[in-house]
Amino acid sequence: MAEKIRVGILFGGKSAEHEISLQSAKNVIDAIDREKFEVTLIGIDKSGRWYLNDASQFLLHADDPKQIKMQHLQEEIALVAGRETQQLVRLSNTETPDALDVVFPILHGPMGEDGTIQGLLKSANVPFVGAGVLGSAVGMDKDVMKRLLRDAGLPIGKFHTVNVLQKGDIIFSEMVKKLGCPVFIKPANMGSSVGVHRAENESEFKAGLADAFRYDNKVIIEEFIDGREIECAVLGNENPAASLPGEIIPHHQFYSYEAKYLDETGAGLQIPAELPQPLVRKIQQKAIATFQTLNCEGLARVDFFLQKDDKIVVNEINTMPGFTRISMYPKLWGASGLTYAALIEKLIALAIERFEREKRLQTEVELL
Repeated sequence: MAEKIRVGILFGGKSAEHEISLQSAKNVIDAIDREKFEVTLIGIDKSGRWYLNDASQFLLHADDPKQIKMQHLQEEIALVAGRETQQLVRLSNTETPDALDVVFPILHGPMGEDGTIQGLLKSANVPFVGAGVLGSAVGMDKDVMKRLLRDAGLPIGKFHTVNVLQKGDIIFSEMVKKLGCPVFIKPANMGSSVGVHRAENESEFKAGLADAFRYDNKVIIEEFIDGREIECAVLGNENPAASLPGEIIPHHQFYSYEAKYLDETGAGLQIPAELPQPLVRKIQQKAIATFQTLNCEGLARVDFFLQKDDKIVVNEINTMPGFTRISMYPKLWGASGLTYAALIEKLIALAIERFEREKRLQTEVELL
């Protein structure tokens, strides 16, 4: 029997999406093929400390998204940069945990999905699932993301960026002239609709800005686009493939944090979306183009608006989409013929494949 691949599941983190990460990790841990993979659980608490966790008791209130918490354990660990093996060390003694072949960082939001963890893993010579440092960083920053997509000729909505030093100078009426009404206000570096607000008047606008700046020092203000919300999953490295598209049918004004993760009736999911085949192909092409423009690898979910004239507008990319039981990414691949367990296996294979490819690159200059 082939030796099992040793996978470190990295979850939790310091961001406002900590609880979402716990839900995603639970689903991956439950679904991963234990005949092929040996799993090590690494939890990051809200202060940023790393712990080894026991699979049988790593969560409290695991079945309640509103109360889910990481079980606090005393086995604190650290990742050592520069080593080729045994990169994880216990801080309580000199022992090292079992070596890892690959890490699956199921982390959402800042300090997890934005290139920070990816850079740490790369410096420690550990293969990891998902986009690298650059793809993670530009995929997280909605301002930079939109600029790159615009320069690549991909269709995006109108937007305006505000940094924390400018927030007192932003006038609602001027934004309405530029973007129309209503507008959407978002932290530039946050996901899962955290800190996102729709504003139709000045009081809503000011309140939305104040809340968005709680999460980031840069905020984007976007035009409202009247269209169907279509999402497409992408999988691969150099030659990525796109899933069948799905449609979000919100039961509220927009697809909020609560609708995504807490309220199973907060939105309807049409998977696959009811679209003619030529339009399906166009969405898949634009999803792959977005993925490649932003230097992504491994996986991503690309979100679109489909307007009444069938114009496709790219809304954003998510380089580590949710893996909860009501998340779109695994559901889209399920509808496209790839099971949850097979999807996890493919993502791990892609991570190892990229690591081996990058190992072949020369890192020293040969002097003549």
